[in-house]
Formats: sequence, C-alpha cells, structure tokens
Amino acid sequence: MSYGIKAYKSVGVKDDIAVADPHRIIQLLMQGALENMAKAKGAIERKDFAVKGQLVGKAITIISSLQSCLDMENGGEISGNLFDLYDFMLNHLTIASRDLDISKIDDVISLLATIKSAWDSIPVSDREAGFMMQSNLEQRMVVGA
Repeated sequence: MSYGIKAYKSVGVKDDIAVADPHRIIQLLMQGALENMAKAKGAIERKDFAVKGQLVGKAITIISSLQSCLDMENGGEISGNLFDLYDFMLNHLTIASRDLDISKIDDVISLLATIKSAWDSIPVSDREAGFMMQSNLEQRMVVGA
C-alpha cells in the first residue's frame, strides 16, 4: 500500500475517533482487532514471522483494552462473561502466535465477530440510555469525591 493511501486511512480513523461516541469507539477497536488478526493469518502463511508478531501484538493490545474498559461494578454477569471471553482470546492468541496456529486465530476471530455483531445491533435508544447512565454515575462520583 502506498504511503499516501496509508496516511489517508490513518487520518480517516483519527477523525472518526475524534468525533466518535463511546459505542463507536468500541466498534472501531473490535474492527481493528479483527483486521490485525486477519493480517496475522496472512503473515503466518507467508512465513513473515516478524510482521505476524507485530499484528498479533496489536490484536492482543486492543483486546486487553476492551477487557480493561469493562465496568465490573455495574456490568453484572455480562461484564464477568466478557472478561472471561477476552481472557480466553488473549490466551488463545498468545498460543496461536507461539505455535503459528491459524485455527486458534480463527477461533478468536469467530468469537470477537460474534461479540461485535451483538454490539453493532444495540439500538440507538439503548446506547443513549447507556450514555445517560454513565454520565450520571460520573457526576455522582465527582460530587461524592
């Protein structure tokens, strides 16, 4: 890919993030992880192990970020289940990278794509209700501090 196209895509993503709501940011993170895993599979097939390591590392970083953003206090069982799924994905990617196992990457892609599909289907009204709840929690924390 030429430098100009890479720069254009980079600016596009930065612009998207700059104006994105929290829901959209999670969508972008999930998409980024999926793209990096797909590229890592190609790197394994090409035996380009340095690039594979970078791409798997990026996917691991993104999934770790998704895991660390979970609201374990207020998220209930869903947050706990997602935490465990993300932990499974992280372990699976680590093993996949070590063993050059594309099938393990496929397992993680499948899981994350399923989560992303559910995330993408959240109605706008529910997203807005969630933003309001989060805003109210943050305001209470500031007042109580």
